[in-house]
Amino acid sequence: MSVVIRLQRTGKPKQAHFRLVAIERSRGSTGKPLEVLGSYDPRVESAGRKLQLRRERYEAWLKNGARPSQTVASLIRAGQKAPASTEKKP
Repeated sequence: MSVVIRLQRTGKPKQAHFRLVAIERSRGSTGKPLEVLGSYDPRVESAGRKLQLRRERYEAWLKNGARPSQTVASLIRAGQKAPASTEKKP
């Protein structure tokens, strides 16, 4: 069983919302995930609120051999680099 961590699209047409899921590689894009690890909403303005991740479960899946997709890996890297506050100073 090869497990991958990837995005699973939910939401209405033209109002995308994604779940970060641990799922078997052989299952389709709408298949039942093994576990939901978080969510990603690209429509949110604040960079810190776009990605919601249960980091301890994500790390556990990585230790068990799951591999993140390229998109998930880049989102997590961007989330770590996001500034704590995006307000402009006068």
